[in-house]
Amino acid sequence: MNGVRVAGVGLTRFGSYPGRTGRDLFAEAALAAREDAGVPREEIEHLNYGNFMGAFAERQGHQGPLMAEAAGLSCPATRYEEACASSGVAAREAVKSIRSGERDVMLVGGMERMTNLDTAGATEALAVAADELYEVRAGITFPGAYALMARAYFERYGGSREDLAHVAAKNHRHAVDNEYAQYQREIDVEEALDSPPVADPLHLFDACPITDGASALVLVSDEYAEERDLDAPVAITGTGQGGDKMALQDREYLARTPAATKAAEEAYADAGRGPDEIEVAEVHDCFTVAEVMAIESLGFYEPGEGIGAARRGETTVGGDLPINLSGGLKAKGHPVGATGGSQLVEMTRLLRGDHPNSDVVSDARVGLTHNAGGTVASAVVHVLEVAA
Repeated sequence: MNGVRVAGVGLTRFGSYPGRTGRDLFAEAALAAREDAGVPREEIEHLNYGNFMGAFAERQGHQGPLMAEAAGLSCPATRYEEACASSGVAAREAVKSIRSGERDVMLVGGMERMTNLDTAGATEALAVAADELYEVRAGITFPGAYALMARAYFERYGGSREDLAHVAAKNHRHAVDNEYAQYQREIDVEEALDSPPVADPLHLFDACPITDGASALVLVSDEYAEERDLDAPVAITGTGQGGDKMALQDREYLARTPAATKAAEEAYADAGRGPDEIEVAEVHDCFTVAEVMAIESLGFYEPGEGIGAARRGETTVGGDLPINLSGGLKAKGHPVGATGGSQLVEMTRLLRGDHPNSDVVSDARVGLTHNAGGTVASAVVHVLEVAA
């Protein structure tokens, strides 16, 4: 089985780009990834591209070949849609393709334009990642859905809004020096607590923003990297995917995310690693409570213990397991189709030493990314390691 290396990475800054198109954003990220990799564009064999709401936000379907053209490629392209996990799934399928020997060089990434919709429009577009028959028709939105999950968590395990505010403050602090982050400013716990309510118990600073942006990676086989003498020290050594029932009403648990547990177990087994060997992680914190449930589902904490991790300083800069050194979705932003790829870009930069927060984890050799779709009906986990 072929190993998989990250040869190059690229991002746009996350934010609001009313004057740009989605193809323009993806072209920027793809060009940066190709230049970082030093791989000729004619040697890229396939584009795996993630996008969720292009038909709503840009009235554009069939985006795979469109984005290949924008990236200057003449290879086949496939669009992957798995809600907010779209580019995470695209990356997983690329890893599998390279491992099988089918391909040696692939471009992976994603893009989303969201801010050209108003808040109501973006909320409506995002809502279709929930169960249309049993949730959307009843008026559920994702702030409401995650509020239900947060209330279930508090009822079962305890915790408070202040615990969640520590998660928000931590991730904003981590984003300050990240040039790609939408919000490069700190907030304190009191500011998070005093922000306007959105869906009890969640307030404004418990939620990630609406974001435009794109991400891209060039993935290559070990053999290709060695033959071309590429500087590609980071490998993807584990990949896993899990699923759960779509509607919250049908699930056994509201305070846990079994899809993420399944994905993590598969990724750990694939990499030959365990949760105790992960030294840094990027997890899907679309809401502050989502980070709490993620770090428990990934095996870093027992159920009920993750709620106080940020308050205790364990997941912050200088903690035993820094979480979301990029700023996470909370502060870096969440252009949904680009997020899974962005997490892989950030983890690659952290491990190879060119991220603004790399000094925090300068000795780290094993990292993890966790990308979720909807209310974690889908989850994708990757293990990355310094291979050379």
